[in-house]
Amino acid sequence: MTLTKMAMDSSSSSDKPTLLERLSALLAPEPEDRDELVALLRAAHERKLIEADALSIIEGALQMTDMRVRDIMVPRAQMDVLHIDDSMDTVAAFAVKTAHSRFPVIGGDKDDVVGILLAKDLLRYFAGGAVKLRDMLRPAVFIPESKPLNVLLREFRLSHNHMAIVVDEYGGVAGLVTIEDVLEQIVGEIEDEYDFDDSSGNIVPDYGGRFRVKATTPIGDFNGAFATTFSDEEVDTVAGLLIRHLGRLPRRSEATVIDGLRFHVLRADSRRIHTLLIDRETGDGAA
Repeated sequence: MTLTKMAMDSSSSSDKPTLLERLSALLAPEPEDRDELVALLRAAHERKLIEADALSIIEGALQMTDMRVRDIMVPRAQMDVLHIDDSMDTVAAFAVKTAHSRFPVIGGDKDDVVGILLAKDLLRYFAGGAVKLRDMLRPAVFIPESKPLNVLLREFRLSHNHMAIVVDEYGGVAGLVTIEDVLEQIVGEIEDEYDFDDSSGNIVPDYGGRFRVKATTPIGDFNGAFATTFSDEEVDTVAGLLIRHLGRLPRRSEATVIDGLRFHVLRADSRRIHTLLIDRETGDGAA
């Protein structure tokens, strides 16, 4: 039997075209620009050739190529940082309070980032070891705020770094960005082991008298839990309350005070808020 005959027999024995073959057929002729490509992909979804999740990921990846680090970074004023001269007790308490996995460590001011502390390295301290903050620091990676996100993601993958310090054109610190920030532009919100699921309810106690609150919590439920009197005539949820207060969609790690409560955004992406950390305001309320 010839190779041609074998190929014909193999082709004729297939029950139905593969997903790749169906997509190839759908996308012919080739789209001339990105808008046409997206329209064809959405048509493929309507014809049930690709799943909604796959379509969302593809669209997120396409949008990411037009985005810069400045579009998603945590601004300098909202960075949770440690000082190189902080005691280990202070460092440990701060790590527990903020629940981050990585912390920029500064020297004189926020433009003097001397390294990155990984929260897991604090295990030596909690185990009773004689350690110093300076000895646990990892090198900090610095990137310009104009760097494209797709380029940054590639560099994160190659270097195995998960955080970068963003600098402006004058060399000053503009903010920070993590690999999770980048990936969430593609796949949406990424939850970790500290997030709560639907069975936990909308409002869950956290450390130090604070509460983790789902952004979709109805205003009435929130008022009942915190003895507040926020109106539900213009907005229905806590997310709506926060957006109306700020006049925009807040970024992850941003914080603000409303009627004596501090709203700290734990989880958010470019489209919506997911999780908030709520506590009673005791200081100046700075983010």
